[in-house]
Amino acid sequence: MNVLIIEDEELAVKKLTKLLQEVDDSITVLGSAASVRASVAWLQSNPAPDLILMDIELADGQSFEIFEQTPVESPVIFTTSYDEYALRAFKVNSIDYLLKPIKRHELEASLEKHRRLQAHPETAHADAGGAPSGRMAIDALVEQLRQQIQPNEYRKRFLVKHRQQWVPVEVTDIAFFYSEEGVSLFKTRSNQKFSLDYTLDELEKMLDPAQFFRANRQFIVDITSVQQIHPYFNNKLKLTLKPVPDDEVLVSRERASDFKRWMGK
Repeated sequence: MNVLIIEDEELAVKKLTKLLQEVDDSITVLGSAASVRASVAWLQSNPAPDLILMDIELADGQSFEIFEQTPVESPVIFTTSYDEYALRAFKVNSIDYLLKPIKRHELEASLEKHRRLQAHPETAHADAGGAPSGRMAIDALVEQLRQQIQPNEYRKRFLVKHRQQWVPVEVTDIAFFYSEEGVSLFKTRSNQKFSLDYTLDELEKMLDPAQFFRANRQFIVDITSVQQIHPYFNNKLKLTLKPVPDDEVLVSRERASDFKRWMGK
Protein backbone atom coordinates (compact mmCIF):
# COMPACT_ATOMS: atom_id res chain seq x y z
CA MET A 1 0.00 0.00 0.00
CA ASN A 2 1.32 3.42 -1.01
CA VAL A 3 0.81 6.21 1.52
CA LEU A 4 1.26 9.99 1.43
CA ILE A 5 1.79 11.84 4.74
CA ILE A 6 0.63 15.46 4.97
CA GLU A 7 2.10 16.88 8.18
CA ASP A 8 4.08 20.05 8.94
CA GLU A 9 6.20 18.75 11.84
CA GLU A 10 9.24 16.80 10.66
CA LEU A 11 9.46 14.79 13.87
CA ALA A 12 5.81 13.77 13.55
CA VAL A 13 6.46 12.60 9.97
CA LYS A 14 9.37 10.44 11.12
CA LYS A 15 7.39 8.94 14.01
CA LEU A 16 4.35 8.23 11.84
CA THR A 17 6.49 6.68 9.09
CA LYS A 18 8.14 4.40 11.64
CA LEU A 19 4.81 3.45 13.18
CA LEU A 20 3.28 2.65 9.78
CA GLN A 21 6.15 0.36 8.87
CA GLU A 22 6.00 -1.36 12.26
CA VAL A 23 2.28 -2.00 11.79
CA ASP A 24 2.60 -3.18 8.16
CA ASP A 25 5.99 -3.60 6.50
CA SER A 26 4.33 -3.70 3.06
CA ILE A 27 3.43 0.00 3.38
CA THR A 28 5.51 2.37 1.27
CA VAL A 29 5.54 6.05 2.26
CA LEU A 30 5.75 7.84 -1.09
CA GLY A 31 6.58 11.19 0.45
CA SER A 32 5.35 13.96 2.69
CA ALA A 33 4.09 17.52 2.35
CA ALA A 34 4.14 20.18 5.06
CA SER A 35 1.74 22.78 3.67
CA VAL A 36 -1.47 23.21 1.69
CA ARG A 37 0.51 24.53 -1.25
CA ALA A 38 3.00 21.64 -1.24
CA SER A 39 0.20 19.10 -0.85
CA VAL A 40 -1.72 20.47 -3.84
CA ALA A 41 1.46 20.45 -5.93
CA TRP A 42 2.24 16.85 -4.95
CA LEU A 43 -1.28 15.60 -5.71
CA GLN A 44 -1.34 17.36 -9.07
CA SER A 45 2.00 15.92 -10.20
CA ASN A 46 1.81 12.33 -8.88
CA PRO A 47 -0.54 9.35 -9.22
CA ALA A 48 -3.07 9.14 -6.40
CA PRO A 49 -1.74 7.14 -3.42
CA ASP A 50 -3.75 4.31 -1.90
CA LEU A 51 -4.17 6.30 1.31
CA ILE A 52 -3.37 9.76 2.71
CA LEU A 53 -2.65 10.48 6.38
CA MET A 54 -3.39 14.15 6.77
CA ASP A 55 -2.85 16.55 9.65
CA ILE A 56 -5.43 19.33 9.76
CA GLU A 57 -3.34 22.29 10.96
CA LEU A 58 -0.59 22.87 8.39
CA ALA A 59 2.10 25.52 7.99
CA ASP A 60 0.00 27.74 5.71
CA GLY A 61 -3.57 26.89 6.68
CA GLN A 62 -5.95 24.01 7.26
CA SER A 63 -5.79 20.90 5.12
CA PHE A 64 -9.46 21.26 4.17
CA GLU A 65 -8.24 23.91 1.72
CA ILE A 66 -6.51 21.17 -0.26
CA PHE A 67 -9.89 19.71 -1.25
CA GLU A 68 -10.99 23.13 -2.48
CA GLN A 69 -7.96 23.51 -4.74
CA THR A 70 -7.55 20.08 -6.32
CA PRO A 71 -9.44 16.77 -6.60
CA VAL A 72 -8.44 14.29 -3.90
CA GLU A 73 -9.16 10.79 -5.15
CA SER A 74 -7.57 8.88 -2.27
CA PRO A 75 -9.24 7.98 1.04
CA VAL A 76 -7.97 10.04 3.96
CA ILE A 77 -7.24 9.36 7.61
CA PHE A 78 -7.08 12.68 9.44
CA THR A 79 -4.64 13.13 12.33
CA THR A 80 -4.90 16.03 14.74
CA SER A 81 -4.70 17.06 18.38
CA TYR A 82 -8.32 18.23 18.54
CA ASP A 83 -11.75 16.69 18.01
CA GLU A 84 -13.37 19.98 16.99
CA TYR A 85 -12.79 19.30 13.27
CA ALA A 86 -14.49 15.89 13.22
CA LEU A 87 -17.73 16.96 11.54
CA ARG A 88 -15.94 18.81 8.78
CA ALA A 89 -13.45 15.99 8.31
CA PHE A 90 -16.16 13.48 7.52
CA LYS A 91 -17.63 15.74 4.84
CA VAL A 92 -14.62 15.04 2.64
CA ASN A 93 -12.87 11.74 1.81
CA SER A 94 -12.24 10.78 5.42
CA ILE A 95 -12.48 7.15 6.47
CA ASP A 96 -11.22 7.81 9.99
CA TYR A 97 -9.96 10.47 12.38
CA LEU A 98 -7.10 9.85 14.82
CA LEU A 99 -6.26 12.05 17.78
CA LYS A 100 -2.61 12.76 18.55
CA PRO A 101 -0.54 11.29 20.03
CA ILE A 102 -1.39 8.42 17.69
CA LYS A 103 -1.51 5.05 19.41
CA ARG A 104 -0.41 1.93 17.56
CA HIS A 105 -3.63 -0.02 18.11
CA GLU A 106 -5.72 2.91 16.85
CA LEU A 107 -3.61 3.20 13.70
CA GLU A 108 -3.90 -0.55 13.15
CA ALA A 109 -7.69 -0.31 13.46
CA SER A 110 -7.83 2.56 10.95
CA LEU A 111 -5.71 0.69 8.44
CA GLU A 112 -7.88 -2.40 8.86
CA LYS A 113 -10.96 -0.25 8.28
CA HIS A 114 -9.36 1.03 5.07
CA ARG A 115 -8.70 -2.53 3.90
CA ARG A 116 -12.29 -3.57 4.59
CA LEU A 117 -13.64 -0.61 2.68
CA GLN A 118 -11.36 -1.37 -0.26
CA ALA A 119 -12.46 -5.01 -0.27
CA HIS A 120 -16.17 -4.21 0.20
CA PRO A 121 -16.81 -0.69 -1.12
CA GLU A 122 -20.56 -1.27 -0.97
CA THR A 123 -20.33 -0.95 2.84
CA ALA A 124 -18.97 2.57 2.59
CA HIS A 125 -22.12 4.31 1.36
CA ALA A 126 -22.02 8.07 1.84
CA ASP A 127 -24.43 10.89 1.32
CA ALA A 128 -24.01 13.53 -1.37
CA GLY A 129 -21.56 15.47 0.76
CA GLY A 130 -19.31 12.47 1.25
CA ALA A 131 -20.20 11.98 4.92
CA PRO A 132 -20.60 8.48 6.36
CA SER A 133 -24.17 7.31 6.79
CA GLY A 134 -26.03 4.35 8.30
CA ARG A 135 -24.88 2.74 11.50
CA MET A 136 -21.81 5.02 11.86
CA ALA A 137 -23.64 8.33 12.29
CA ILE A 138 -21.50 11.43 12.60
CA ASP A 139 -22.80 12.23 16.09
CA ALA A 140 -21.67 8.81 17.25
CA LEU A 141 -18.27 9.32 15.63
CA VAL A 142 -17.75 12.63 17.39
CA GLU A 143 -18.76 11.13 20.72
CA GLN A 144 -16.33 8.29 20.12
CA LEU A 145 -13.57 10.82 19.52
CA ARG A 146 -14.35 12.65 22.74
CA GLN A 147 -14.12 9.40 24.66
CA GLN A 148 -10.63 8.84 23.25
CA ILE A 149 -9.35 11.99 24.93
CA GLN A 150 -7.57 11.21 28.16
CA PRO A 151 -8.63 12.91 31.40
CA ASN A 152 -6.88 16.19 32.03
CA GLU A 153 -3.97 14.80 34.01
CA TYR A 154 -1.24 17.10 32.84
CA ARG A 155 2.45 16.27 32.87
CA LYS A 156 4.32 17.23 36.00
CA ARG A 157 7.83 16.37 34.79
CA PHE A 158 9.84 15.08 31.85
CA LEU A 159 12.72 12.62 31.94
CA VAL A 160 15.40 13.93 29.57
CA LYS A 161 18.87 12.83 28.59
CA HIS A 162 21.74 14.99 29.80
CA ARG A 163 25.22 13.90 28.75
CA GLN A 164 25.45 10.24 29.74
CA GLN A 165 22.53 10.15 32.15
CA TRP A 166 18.80 10.74 32.45
CA VAL A 167 17.54 13.60 34.61
CA PRO A 168 14.00 14.58 35.64
CA VAL A 169 12.91 18.16 34.94
CA GLU A 170 9.83 19.53 36.64
CA VAL A 171 7.35 21.24 34.33
CA THR A 172 7.28 24.19 36.73
CA ASP A 173 10.97 24.75 35.90
CA ILE A 174 10.33 25.03 32.14
CA ALA A 175 10.10 28.50 30.58
CA PHE A 176 9.13 27.51 27.03
CA PHE A 177 9.06 24.69 24.50
CA TYR A 178 10.10 25.28 20.90
CA SER A 179 10.82 23.56 17.61
CA GLU A 180 14.12 23.89 15.79
CA GLU A 181 14.90 22.10 12.52
CA GLY A 182 12.26 19.47 13.22
CA VAL A 183 13.42 18.78 16.79
CA SER A 184 11.38 19.68 19.88
CA LEU A 185 13.29 21.31 22.73
CA PHE A 186 12.67 23.29 25.89
CA LYS A 187 14.56 25.81 27.98
CA THR A 188 14.43 25.93 31.74
CA ARG A 189 14.25 29.09 33.79
CA SER A 190 18.00 28.72 34.38
CA ASN A 191 18.52 28.71 30.57
CA GLN A 192 19.39 25.02 30.23
CA LYS A 193 18.35 23.42 26.94
CA PHE A 194 17.01 19.87 26.53
CA SER A 195 15.48 17.93 23.64
CA LEU A 196 12.29 15.85 23.75
CA ASP A 197 10.93 13.00 21.66
CA TYR A 198 7.51 14.64 21.31
CA THR A 199 6.11 17.03 18.71
CA LEU A 200 4.77 20.40 19.86
CA ASP A 201 1.26 19.19 18.99
CA GLU A 202 1.73 16.26 21.38
CA LEU A 203 3.24 18.47 24.07
CA GLU A 204 0.35 20.91 23.84
CA LYS A 205 -2.02 18.11 24.86
CA MET A 206 0.19 17.17 27.84
CA LEU A 207 0.49 20.66 29.32
CA ASP A 208 -1.92 22.58 31.53
CA PRO A 209 -3.53 25.26 29.29
CA ALA A 210 -3.80 27.58 32.28
CA GLN A 211 0.00 27.54 32.51
CA PHE A 212 1.14 27.12 28.87
CA PHE A 213 0.03 28.81 25.65
CA ARG A 214 0.75 27.81 22.04
CA ALA A 215 1.99 31.15 20.74
CA ASN A 216 2.61 29.85 17.22
CA ARG A 217 3.75 26.74 15.35
CA GLN A 218 7.24 27.01 16.89
CA PHE A 219 6.65 28.05 20.53
CA ILE A 220 4.68 27.01 23.61
CA VAL A 221 5.30 29.51 26.40
CA ASP A 222 4.87 29.36 30.16
CA ILE A 223 2.81 32.22 31.56
CA THR A 224 5.49 33.31 34.04
CA SER A 225 8.17 33.47 31.32
CA VAL A 226 6.35 36.33 29.57
CA GLN A 227 8.01 39.57 30.64
CA GLN A 228 6.64 42.04 28.09
CA ILE A 229 4.07 42.12 25.27
CA HIS A 230 4.62 44.47 22.34
CA PRO A 231 2.20 45.44 19.54
CA TYR A 232 3.56 44.20 16.24
CA PHE A 233 2.91 44.56 12.53
CA ASN A 234 -0.48 43.40 11.21
CA ASN A 235 -2.04 43.19 14.72
CA LYS A 236 0.36 40.49 15.89
CA LEU A 237 2.02 40.51 19.30
CA LYS A 238 5.75 40.22 19.99
CA LEU A 239 6.75 38.60 23.28
CA THR A 240 9.76 39.21 25.47
CA LEU A 241 10.53 36.02 27.35
CA LYS A 242 12.89 35.14 30.17
CA PRO A 243 15.24 33.50 29.38
CA VAL A 244 15.56 35.12 25.95
CA PRO A 245 15.04 32.65 23.07
CA ASP A 246 17.25 32.65 19.98
CA ASP A 247 14.32 33.55 17.70
CA GLU A 248 11.66 36.20 18.17
CA VAL A 249 8.31 34.94 19.45
CA LEU A 250 5.22 36.28 17.69
CA VAL A 251 1.57 35.62 18.46
CA SER A 252 -0.55 35.64 15.32
CA ARG A 253 -3.34 38.12 14.79
CA GLU A 254 -5.89 35.28 15.05
CA ARG A 255 -4.56 34.19 18.46
CA ALA A 256 -3.81 37.63 19.89
CA SER A 257 -7.17 38.05 21.66
CA ASP A 258 -6.99 34.56 23.17
CA PHE A 259 -3.46 35.27 24.36
CA LYS A 260 -4.50 38.51 26.06
CA ARG A 261 -7.35 36.73 27.83
CA TRP A 262 -4.97 33.96 28.89
CA MET A 263 -2.62 36.57 30.36
CA GLY A 264 -5.49 38.01 32.39
CA LYS A 265 -6.76 40.96 30.39
